[in-house]
Amino acid sequence: MSITLYALDGCPFCEAVHDALQEHDVAYETEWVDALHSQRNEVKRVSGQRVVPVLVDDERGVTMNESQNIKTYIERTLASNQ
Repeated sequence: MSITLYALDGCPFCEAVHDALQEHDVAYETEWVDALHSQRNEVKRVSGQRVVPVLVDDERGVTMNESQNIKTYIERTLASNQ
């Protein structure tokens, strides 16, 4: 799978990104992260910070955060390529 979403259960911003991925039928995997910022080492490794959501598109070499930016990327890039 080339699309991975790092998300926190119950996070409304993460849920908005999940909804956008599903709405546009984008195949992806979710990596659920720990609620404690200090325990989000995997997120920090891939993105340089511990804030979620983070979307990683291995195929295109893109790693991004901020839910609105991710939703725009989904609509402009991923949805049109499905």
